[in-house]
Amino acid sequence: MGQKINPLGFRLGTTQSHYSLWFAQPKKYSENLQEDAKIRNYIKNYIQKKMKIYSVVEGIIRIEIQKQIDVIKIKIYTASQTFFKEKRPQKIKELQIKELQRNLQKEFYYVNRKFNLAIIRIAKPYTNPTILAEFIADQLKKRVSFRKAMKKAIELTEKANTKGIRVQIAGRIDGNEIARVEWIREGRVPLQTIQAKIDYCSYPVRTISGILGIKIWIFIDEE
Repeated sequence: MGQKINPLGFRLGTTQSHYSLWFAQPKKYSENLQEDAKIRNYIKNYIQKKMKIYSVVEGIIRIEIQKQIDVIKIKIYTASQTFFKEKRPQKIKELQIKELQRNLQKEFYYVNRKFNLAIIRIAKPYTNPTILAEFIADQLKKRVSFRKAMKKAIELTEKANTKGIRVQIAGRIDGNEIARVEWIREGRVPLQTIQAKIDYCSYPVRTISGILGIKIWIFIDEE
């Protein structure tokens, strides 16, 4: 029987860091955890509705939260320059000053801290597994062959000069009665090497035949 572990959790402290940075007493831990989930969900919904950005490539890749006594610092990682065009910086300012704080005060009565938002653009979006998983999910919803979708995702990653990638799809692929697992790998993906900088994501996608699970490992570099 294989011993499985999340590649990101396996490398915490070496090549990976936490997406949430804060300290809380045991009684307050669950409240802080719920607060982080509310912040992330609210920011994503706000950007989808108010800024009309629905694609992962155009929108948010990940959100990091750092909590201090009187300030909550939020870093929004995006892959698109269009995020900063037109009136979008003004809408981000509204999100920072008014909407987010007012919304959280309704949910959490003890929240009286200020919010500090920073937007960081990722130069090479196709080195991020979340973007590739969203791309594959979109192709599968359009009934494109899963092999063709996986190979296209690998081509996009190779152009970003990564050292290796593994893509796995599990479930009722192509509507077959029996669920199965299909995967493809290009280059090296040393999962047992802690010094290897590997990014990973697990992404569910709803199709006509059921839910498929997409997993992607990307070997970026070795420290």
